[in-house]
Amino acid sequence: MASANFILDLSKINDFKTMKKLQFYIRPILLFTVFLLFFSCGGSDDGPDPDPIPDPVPEPRTSQDVIDDFNALTINVGTNDLQLESIVEGVFWNFRIIVPEAASDSNQRPLVIRLHGAAQSGSATAHQSTECLVEPAFEGKDVFILSPNSNGVLWYEQANILQILALSDLVVSNLDIDPAKVVLTGYSDGGNGSWFYSQFYPDLISAAIPMATSYNTKRSNGDLIKIDVPLYVIHGSEDDLFPLDITQAFVDESIGAGSDITFVVADGLVHNEPCTYVDELKKAVTWLETEVW
Repeated sequence: MASANFILDLSKINDFKTMKKLQFYIRPILLFTVFLLFFSCGGSDDGPDPDPIPDPVPEPRTSQDVIDDFNALTINVGTNDLQLESIVEGVFWNFRIIVPEAASDSNQRPLVIRLHGAAQSGSATAHQSTECLVEPAFEGKDVFILSPNSNGVLWYEQANILQILALSDLVVSNLDIDPAKVVLTGYSDGGNGSWFYSQFYPDLISAAIPMATSYNTKRSNGDLIKIDVPLYVIHGSEDDLFPLDITQAFVDESIGAGSDITFVVADGLVHNEPCTYVDELKKAVTWLETEVW
């Protein structure tokens, strides 16, 4: 995706049927029936019955409801596949949290936020595919991994912005995570999401590692701005979906605006084989440890 523009437009249409007029010949029967009902079931000496009490309107969900529901989740060491109702009633976030055994109050660990590719596929289990790339690349580093599900829309749609900001705040605030060591990474659509949050929500993270991406950092007015967090961008030389020269041009323009970007061309790697990026992502982990954290 070359840009990050989004609009939400909701509308609702109601349609009502009209009633036909009663035929003249049944009106006397109707009036007589009403008369009988009135005198057989009429009011008492106490006067007319009071108006019925309407059902109470349920209170809308609040951010505190989401916080309370998150704190009620059971999160153990190891892999946890979880669901949390969002601030919108009936809308749920599905996500994976991997908790390192070494984490404690006195040993806060880094957080890796991983955005999966094929965001529009609608796969209910896409967030569970961490074994392919992010887990082996960070093996032995004792990091938390947060892997949300895109719910079938791109990562920079408003619904996912809310999800990413909320989930990252919840895990950092409630788990043994070092808030100064949060990295965002992703592949393809997830890589484009990594660029987006680096550009527009730099306070969320300390670094980003986009892989196999095609993201134009120009604003809608054509301006280029410096991205305030360092990036380590990996791109396959044989990427058949996002040509290398286009991604290279986007990177060079952002560097020209003052962004701190390390650009790595992975020789021979194509687009639809994300698991082959493990060795390159391991090099990015070394970059994190030696140059960022």
